[in-house]
Amino acid sequence: PTVLVVGGGQAGLAIAARLNQLDVDTLVVDKHERIGDNWRKRYHSLALHNQIHVNHLPYMPFPPTWPKYIPKDMLANWFEAYAEALEINFWTGTEFVGGSYDHEAGHWTARLKRTDGSERIMRPRHVVFANGVSGIPRIPSLPGLEDFAGEVVHSHSFTHGSPWRGKKALVLGTGNSGHDVAQDLYSHGADTTIIQRGSTTVVSIDPSAKLNYALYDEGPLEDCDLIATAATYPLIVRGYQLAVERMVEYDKDLIAGLKAKGFKYDLGEDLTGHQMKYRRRGGGYYLDAGCSGLIIDGEIGLLQFDDIERFVPEGARLKDGRVVPADLLVLATGYYTQQELVRRLLGDEIADKVGEVWGIGEDGEMRNMWKRTAQEGLWFMAGSLAQCRIYSKYLALQIKAIEEGLMPKY
Repeated sequence: PTVLVVGGGQAGLAIAARLNQLDVDTLVVDKHERIGDNWRKRYHSLALHNQIHVNHLPYMPFPPTWPKYIPKDMLANWFEAYAEALEINFWTGTEFVGGSYDHEAGHWTARLKRTDGSERIMRPRHVVFANGVSGIPRIPSLPGLEDFAGEVVHSHSFTHGSPWRGKKALVLGTGNSGHDVAQDLYSHGADTTIIQRGSTTVVSIDPSAKLNYALYDEGPLEDCDLIATAATYPLIVRGYQLAVERMVEYDKDLIAGLKAKGFKYDLGEDLTGHQMKYRRRGGGYYLDAGCSGLIIDGEIGLLQFDDIERFVPEGARLKDGRVVPADLLVLATGYYTQQELVRRLLGDEIADKVGEVWGIGEDGEMRNMWKRTAQEGLWFMAGSLAQCRIYSKYLALQIKAIEEGLMPKY
């Protein structure tokens, strides 16, 4: 193929659909057995946290009868139907295991491993990493974790809480996944405690989070996408600042309840780099789908990581000597960046050459995302469904322009 797309979620499907319409020969590869498995295999309670009308993929909108917040299995099955309807060339059970770039020939040598153990070599002119913002689970070094006698899983591998009914569970992490997993465990009858490492931004889905997408209530999707992408950086910053002021007012009771329980709440860090109440890491937020109320009501316990001395066979031993017992520890501790993915698959030289991926760069744009990188023929496609719909168009047009000789190859 001219373009090899690595990863078949919303990012891979969106860019492949765009390239197909531009008559650019494109192949999507994904290690899962079925299209959509990257959503289908996640924890049972997972659903989109923004409304359906914001999340359409290119060319084929969701049915108007669908729920506002799409459950993960509906979305996964839609991805299968989408790939079929848009005639996307898609190889399941195929993992990109490494590659190198031939500058003289102007193409990659990409190694693909199939589930039957066989390997295929492809020589595309472009490789698009569409594996998500961060595709490799991050397992932190925790004192005494090797001594813990219970089961340890990353949230990436967690499915549902029914096997843990009547058991005691700890969930480390207070981002979206940590809260969702804790709520799922609680709903299945597990005695659940969530462990907070750093301060966290918490925003109600309705009404607060809806403010970020209020534009999409006002007009046709294509017009809203254009307005959203045409806004200059200073205007975007000011818009978010005004939205946060309104969110804090909407969520004042929620915020007060969390703080009363000892939850470390923050407003994140604004896009100009000014530190607000706390400085947080990438991630570190939760769009409240109900778990915050359970924490406030004491149905789900809250424990600060700073109060833990180490993990022991029975659970977590606190600095005051008490032990919080646990049969399960879920690590909702996020993922490595795509730069780490590049390092593992393409080597240190290319990873260092490309640099950081995602986050705001010095030019006010996303670093290395949806545009040329320092490595010829290497592109990144990631983000929410809305971002994938919008920016797949611009990435595809750049590749098409290069193939037509309208842009220099490098």
